[in-house]
Amino acid sequence: MARAPSPAAVLLSVHAVVFDMDGVITDSAPAHAAAWKLAFDACLSGHQDQRPFDATEDYRLHVDGRARKDGAASFLKSRGIDLPEGSPDDPPGTGTVWAVAARKDEEFTRRIRTDPIAVWPGTVRLLHVLHDARVPFAAASASRHATELLAGAGLLEMFGAVVDGNEARRLELPGKPDPALFLEASRRLGIPPGESAVVEDALAGVEAGRRGGFGLVVGVDRTDSPEGAAGLRRHGADVVVSDPGELLIDGED
Repeated sequence: MARAPSPAAVLLSVHAVVFDMDGVITDSAPAHAAAWKLAFDACLSGHQDQRPFDATEDYRLHVDGRARKDGAASFLKSRGIDLPEGSPDDPPGTGTVWAVAARKDEEFTRRIRTDPIAVWPGTVRLLHVLHDARVPFAAASASRHATELLAGAGLLEMFGAVVDGNEARRLELPGKPDPALFLEASRRLGIPPGESAVVEDALAGVEAGRRGGFGLVVGVDRTDSPEGAAGLRRHGADVVVSDPGELLIDGED
């Protein structure tokens, strides 16, 4: 009879795991990228000689893993567009950085309410194995929808802590690549960063894990490409997998 799957040796070196959300637990990156494209293209249309937002490359380089305002500011700066920062209460629009970020959030919220976000089966499998083995884990995400998405997927109760965009704003935590989100998650689990792992697919998030002094930084390359893996390693990943389910060893007869 086959034994139950167990964590791979690389995970046995740590006592807790902090997971990013988008692209790691939930397959929400396409919805985020589409929402950013709508918001940015509306802004770019008012500037001459600007090509549209690239939902693959621009997304990966400038907004993936970052807080909304930071992602908006990074992309606009890359195109030489200088908008006033505005305030978090700005309505959706194109006049300020916060307004562009609000437009993105409006569109993303609409999408997740009409088209449920899927979860990655390999990650869910890993979560159940860790939970059964009593290894504490947390989610840390710049998205203010992270807790809602985990609850919708029926996964929330397994997590020892969730630090989402709402918590980050309440605590005034800087976004990735600053490690503050991950460090707060680690603090809530009660396990030092040096004894914890970070599992992250974004370059900014991998860099945050390295800056935070985590004992293991796992990069997730959903493209399963040499270029994607190399980029994650350059930013600080100790190990790169195409899916977190690869961090399990199946039992043998």
